[in-house]
Amino acid sequence: MANVSVYNMEGKEVGTIELNDSVFGVEINEHLVHMAVVQQLANKRQGTQKAKTRSEVSGGGRKPWRQKGTGHARQGSIRAPQWKGGGVVFAPTPRDYSFKLNKKEKRAALKSVLTDKVQNGNLVVVDELKFDEIKTKNFVAMLNNLNVNTKALVVVGENDTNAALSARNIPTVKTSLTNTINVYDIINANKLVVTKDVVKTIEEVYA
Repeated sequence: MANVSVYNMEGKEVGTIELNDSVFGVEINEHLVHMAVVQQLANKRQGTQKAKTRSEVSGGGRKPWRQKGTGHARQGSIRAPQWKGGGVVFAPTPRDYSFKLNKKEKRAALKSVLTDKVQNGNLVVVDELKFDEIKTKNFVAMLNNLNVNTKALVVVGENDTNAALSARNIPTVKTSLTNTINVYDIINANKLVVTKDVVKTIEEVYA
């Protein structure tokens, strides 16, 4: 099992925590990680793009000129795709882009990205996130103390409301609850900041 240092909000090391290998030490499956990211982005798509085909564009009921004798190329309708104002060839229609991923595959993908953060030293464990007031400056100071000066995902507990609200105006920081963490957010962040309680909760759910 891997041991990771635990820091307080001042950036001082206050101990270590032992991580469960069944969650933070699995074999990384890049294919499942890719599929999980594709699925999440696909499920976010609205799928409302629409354009009219030649059968849906108004007008063009008669032939613009006779078949022969004009010197022009033969034309059947002014709503054909080659005409200005004509229909679109293979026009997009509203559709659902979402697809399902098995629960076991989702869990394996999440474990893979968590393991990757640990192996590359991008998992920062804090003993607690305790903020007496909602203040962005205090949250930025904590990140600086932890040397987190890059894009970060901070996983907070349900009771860490002040921490989540203090971070919402920081463009490089995204917060998430333990029950809403996902592969895309983790892989999109350079640093993953969690508390000891969050680590235990993740291990209980995914071990």
